[in-house]
Amino acid sequence: MRPGVTLREATLADAADLVALWSECASANRSEGIEAAAYSNLWREPSLEEAEEALGMTLAREGRHMIVAIVDDELVGVLMFQIGTITPLNLTRTLTVHELLVSPRFRRRSVAMTLLSAAEHAGEEHACEVVIAVTPAHAREPNRYLTKLGFAQVATVRAIQTSVLQSRLSTRTGASRDTGRLIAMRRTLRRREREAHRFAE
Repeated sequence: MRPGVTLREATLADAADLVALWSECASANRSEGIEAAAYSNLWREPSLEEAEEALGMTLAREGRHMIVAIVDDELVGVLMFQIGTITPLNLTRTLTVHELLVSPRFRRRSVAMTLLSAAEHAGEEHACEVVIAVTPAHAREPNRYLTKLGFAQVATVRAIQTSVLQSRLSTRTGASRDTGRLIAMRRTLRRREREAHRFAE
């Protein structure tokens, strides 16, 4: 571990500091372009009460861990990871990093490397064969850093607001129903035409 960076498991008492870290990182990301703005519309800043409740659920979940990085008594980074498998149909053990945040003020001070090293050791203890990192598509700095470490892109994660998805699915479902009714009507008409032709003979 590099001097000046200490790690420990997150606790409920860290909620306020984690919200402040999230806000600081989100503000930095907004300056990175249109995609960043779209991302921030999907994930809003939580209230302290909401963060405490969500953090409690996360810490209570089996196989999920949160590690915070401390520099000079200030919480400057966090990493959340989960032990699992790649798919529901195989037993390849994986460690998936779902959240890796480092204060812009403390980047390039080995904070991210220290957090990832701790996660890697945990993955080794659980015999994980693969490490997966999920990061925002627009976050150039984290993605560039992970690429340098050797992480390759193996999947695409897409997101949409529930209300937008419901609207679009209902429109398409309605169109499908109309198409189904039209096909059924045509079949009925053809059947009636065949029957009328038979009676005429």
